[in-house]
Amino acid sequence: MTDVSVLLQDKINKDLQFVLTCLSEVLQELDLHSVAAIMPWREPAEVPAAHPVSVEQACQLHSIAFQLLGMVEENAAVQLRRMMETAHGPSHERGLWGNTLLRLKADGFEESAIAASLAAVHIEPVLTAHPTEAKRSSVIAKHRAIYLLLVKNENPILTPSERQQNRDEIKEQLELLWRTGNIYLDKPELRSERRNVIHYLKNVFPQTLPLLDNRLKAAWLNQGFSREALQQSQFPQLGFGTWVGGDRDGHALVTAEVTAESLQDLRLNALGVIHRCLVDLAAKLSLSDQLQPVPAGLQQWLGERAARLGATGAEALARNPIEPWRQALNLMMAGLPLTVVRDHAATLDDAPGSYPTPAELSADLALLDQSLRDIGAHRLADMEVFNARRLVDTIGFHLAVLDVRQNSAFHDRAVAQMLAAAGLQDSNYADWPEPKRLAFLIAELACPRPFLLPGLRVGAEADAVLDCYRVLARHIQAYGADGIGSLIVSMTRSCSDLLTVYLLAREAGLLVYDPAGCRCLLRVVPLFETIDDLLGAAKILHPFLAHPVTACTLAATANGRKPQQQVMVGYSDSCKDGGILASQGALYRAQLELTQVGDACGVNLCFFHGRGGSIGRGAGPTHRFLEALPQGSLRGAFRMTEQGETISQKYSNLLTASYNLESQLAGVLGMTARAAQHTQSAPELPQIMELLVHTSMAKYQQLISGEGFMDFFAQATPIDVMEQLRIGSRPARRTGHRTLADLRAIPWVFSWNQSRYLLPSWYGAGTALQQLQQAEPALFELLCADINRFPLLRYVFMNIELAVLQADQEVMHGYAALVEDPAVRDRFLGQIDAEFALTRTFLQHLFKQPLAQRRPTQLAALQLRQTPLAALHRQQIDLLRQWRLVLSSDGTGDASSPDTGERASKLLGRLFLTVNAIAGGVRNTG
Repeated sequence: MTDVSVLLQDKINKDLQFVLTCLSEVLQELDLHSVAAIMPWREPAEVPAAHPVSVEQACQLHSIAFQLLGMVEENAAVQLRRMMETAHGPSHERGLWGNTLLRLKADGFEESAIAASLAAVHIEPVLTAHPTEAKRSSVIAKHRAIYLLLVKNENPILTPSERQQNRDEIKEQLELLWRTGNIYLDKPELRSERRNVIHYLKNVFPQTLPLLDNRLKAAWLNQGFSREALQQSQFPQLGFGTWVGGDRDGHALVTAEVTAESLQDLRLNALGVIHRCLVDLAAKLSLSDQLQPVPAGLQQWLGERAARLGATGAEALARNPIEPWRQALNLMMAGLPLTVVRDHAATLDDAPGSYPTPAELSADLALLDQSLRDIGAHRLADMEVFNARRLVDTIGFHLAVLDVRQNSAFHDRAVAQMLAAAGLQDSNYADWPEPKRLAFLIAELACPRPFLLPGLRVGAEADAVLDCYRVLARHIQAYGADGIGSLIVSMTRSCSDLLTVYLLAREAGLLVYDPAGCRCLLRVVPLFETIDDLLGAAKILHPFLAHPVTACTLAATANGRKPQQQVMVGYSDSCKDGGILASQGALYRAQLELTQVGDACGVNLCFFHGRGGSIGRGAGPTHRFLEALPQGSLRGAFRMTEQGETISQKYSNLLTASYNLESQLAGVLGMTARAAQHTQSAPELPQIMELLVHTSMAKYQQLISGEGFMDFFAQATPIDVMEQLRIGSRPARRTGHRTLADLRAIPWVFSWNQSRYLLPSWYGAGTALQQLQQAEPALFELLCADINRFPLLRYVFMNIELAVLQADQEVMHGYAALVEDPAVRDRFLGQIDAEFALTRTFLQHLFKQPLAQRRPTQLAALQLRQTPLAALHRQQIDLLRQWRLVLSSDGTGDASSPDTGERASKLLGRLFLTVNAIAGGVRNTG
């Protein structure tokens, strides 16, 4: 273990003992001595026989203990990064601004070229409510409070009484945590999911903006670059997106009303954030006209803006008669389309004279900035007004763009209902061959005439789509399209799947016919998810880009730049289809081919990466992920989903959130700057990838298609519990059919991770490497000798290595013992065991060292968790056995009787607690 690893581990152990002591004291004060006695990571104590610990209490204890460990580890990582930066400078940490600029400069990039690439960077994390967060939002809030108290405890100048007060506050939060239910009793409502996402959008992300910009400025100057080259226009763009209230793929609860409410809620909160910022800025800019001259431009603006606002403007001027800069900010606040009732309550109000767009407010802030510079107050402009302008330019009046997603099959049914209502005999649109669909769509889109009369209801799917699109059309008419993201078509399998959206958009008034041609007011975005769809993606995108409606739509939004088309690629279903290597191979190839199509059509692509929180769903270190993307495919614009527990892990706390956003921004800058170099990847990569992908996919599919595999999966993992968890408003299956194809990738991965197989994240890799060694020994040796020549393979196999480290063979066998048929159990467990051993062996060949030597920090974290996790797994296995026996018709009693139902419900509640506790320990649910 390196000195840094030892330092980190010592810090973690010290802080962990501190918080566990606090928790132990709380439990003893609550007369829960027996619970305190089984506290993990402390000296074992005698458990009083008269007070046995219940399953509920044990799970609650372990859940809290694991969460405390996670907070301690997060804080230790933050403190270590700060210490290393202090000791070694801002260029020390890989993937952040300082290191990225250092490497670009070392590679010969000129200051002007880096500045140009920086201006092209636009990232957009998209927060989704996919159900992998097993904690209630009220519990997450308490975790945030404890974390902040831990950070406060780092202050070396706290007096003994202040330190004691801090300790008492930690104990108070721990008591609240203990007394709060730790799981959802009912499925969360969409409103609660939206409220949780908006917390990050309005309370965390706005605070990160000045931190990110200040770190960029410091890193820029540290490389010797000029201050003048980094003007405000050169700063990278950061925006945010969300799917909560817009993602209706298999989610019937996301209605048009929910989407309308979400758009209004986002707008209200954005204006509230801006109002708060302007209030703070006004408190600072108390400049008197008695001490400095008022620039003529500002004086003129005050009069014009006040006149535009009428009585409200006169009132704003009257509040600070000798402080014109405050008067200006008063007028800007008065111009927000918002009525602030009290400090904590506000309503939307599009009063006459209010700002129609955030661009107009940004322009007024620019005038304020210039007025300060005119009187020599450059520091105030740079440090205060700059931040306000960046905030307005980042969140606009919408906070985050709301994407709308729906499945292509749903759209097909909607069109079929429209055709039937229009009197067409052959209305079974889904069964039409592609040429017939395309011919029909091309003819229809040339004509502005809609199918349906206004207000006509023709079927559930058509009504749902059109009601949603009409909400979007009304929002655009009122506020413009800034707050609406993309119309994403999941399971895109043909060009007609995309053009169909234009047809539906026409019915709602989202298509505009003018002399320049027909264009859509919103972007239509394909989502390629399965391996087959990824491999066929280029053939779909080319005719779509060539279609006149797409070309006209992209041209209308280009603003003098090269047109840009967004394409979403999915990491979850592709991995469920063929395993980790086949998924990554298909994604890489698809991005290469799609980029070539974009270039041929004169269009830049913005790839939207649908990554989850676990390796089986595309997770991995951000800077390594970005470096592994195909050369030239990343040209400034980048979107990525943030899902479930990943959101709270990455963004709950300010410094961690800033670190993760900086990793994305700096990583995208590095790849964007190098995109213009047109350097080729290692020439051997295609041959190596083809063999690895083919062999691993065959091995993986042999397993999951084997006779009896679904029985093994159903019994050797807690998938049946996953499907009943109250952790998200979406169902676990798209249509309710109990097949692997219909099962969403999230519960698929969650159940394998919960039972510690992590099978989708590594299965097939060992066989693939063995086959490469046997069939192409020279290529195998080349890969082992210098894997850094292959960023994609380095990234993938490092993730596979981590998955193998997190998997636990003993725990796997414990769950496999639940499989009722010994022949089924032995057959599949034997295959899994053999592949696991082979994968471990070949990973050591590949990386030249045992896992323990290469990953001491991760190994220490896993070893710390091993004993309490093993106890939880044994408990869950025992509860699964009991619960399934009660539900079975072969069990003791009638499964439909009230007594049986009550027993089953009680056992299921306990299972939910074990799932939550294990998820907290593994920190890798979905």
